[in-house]
Amino acid sequence: MTTAPKLPNPILAAYALPGFALAMPTIPAAVFLPSLYGTELGLAAAGTALLIARASDVITDPLIGAWSDRWRSRWGRRKPWIAAGAVIGGLALIKLFQPPEGVTATYVTLWSVLLYLGWTMINVPYTAWGAELSGEYHERARITSAREGVMVFGIFAAGTVPVWAASAGLSERDALGMISWMAVILGGPFIIFALWRVPDELPPSPHRSGTLDSLTSRLRATLSAISSNRPFVRLLTSWLINGFANGIPSTLFLLYLEHALRADQTARSVLILIYFLFAVGAIPMWLALSRRVGKHKAWCWAMIMTCLAFASVPAIAPGAVVAFGIVCAVTGMGLGADLALPPALQADVIDFDTLRSKQRRAGLFFAIWGMATKLALAAAVGIAFPVLAAFGFDAKGPNSAGALAALTVIYAVIPVVLKVVAIAVIWNFPITADRQKTIRSRLESLARRS
Repeated sequence: MTTAPKLPNPILAAYALPGFALAMPTIPAAVFLPSLYGTELGLAAAGTALLIARASDVITDPLIGAWSDRWRSRWGRRKPWIAAGAVIGGLALIKLFQPPEGVTATYVTLWSVLLYLGWTMINVPYTAWGAELSGEYHERARITSAREGVMVFGIFAAGTVPVWAASAGLSERDALGMISWMAVILGGPFIIFALWRVPDELPPSPHRSGTLDSLTSRLRATLSAISSNRPFVRLLTSWLINGFANGIPSTLFLLYLEHALRADQTARSVLILIYFLFAVGAIPMWLALSRRVGKHKAWCWAMIMTCLAFASVPAIAPGAVVAFGIVCAVTGMGLGADLALPPALQADVIDFDTLRSKQRRAGLFFAIWGMATKLALAAAVGIAFPVLAAFGFDAKGPNSAGALAALTVIYAVIPVVLKVVAIAVIWNFPITADRQKTIRSRLESLARRS
């Protein structure tokens, strides 16, 4: 089998650039929006609205993944979905990040559903598109690393906006609006450039999307086959539990800073920036560790480190911003591992599926992965807010000592318990470096005979 040509750097850059704008609103949406709408609507109403929106992805994610795998058009399979999703998602992002006065639960639910729909229409085809730009193992790692690296810088850039806004006397709500416009203004040209410059070739034996009934029947059969991929199910389970563990503190982060830590707006912005800065800086460390102990073990050690940091939170007194800054640094490093290592493990289980099924189903796999991510965040909002409200916590304050204690426990202790479960699930993950070499060797052998 001939070696696949290296993707030219200009094409690689064109593909990766949209990731910068796509990543900008992701963490603010998880951190700022629950606090904003929890204050505007009340915790229970906001939690329900965001949960409904996230739950809609249970339907749209696998369908869009399957449709984009089978789509056929003069512009390619992935590009039409990305273009349509950019329009829907961009409009919804502005509406959701810049709400009018007197916002209602219906408003939040509608624009949240459209935002997540647009994001799915972009992200699922976009990540699958990257996997299809090359069939060579190391070249695919190069493409994925470029995309994820650019996305991390987008997250970091978004993290600097609240700091600048606070220094300029602007509110966190103003910062949200700025982030939304930056994402749209940068994302439009970046996406258009990628659609123009990056090839989106049709597979050798393309399949049309067919009717909805036939597609859903095939999708049901495919999902049944994927569920028998035990390494994927194990990885997905750990990812879902860890995502829930991350989603709870993300949802309650600003509420904890304001009410329990009693940090002012400037301190809150600096703490968020520290979190993102250490996430970016730690990625090379986790990649180096993964080469020594394996990707899943390195991820486990990152989760253990995060657990130790969260376990110290109940001992932090109100006003101890420096002490909590250390927690933000350590948990930010853990986020770096979450960004870098699980996607690499996902590529391994997709190769395993390809070997077993003789089919390439990257779009559907990425859709299921994205769906798990969104479900974890939805559960975090939908459960954390009502439970917190049941303990008498009021986002507008003031709050009793019992309500603040409940906030601290839900914010810091529950995630530790969940991460311990996630570690137990993934600790003895079966696809090690040696087994991955065997899988790749068999795939290449099959390709040579075809």
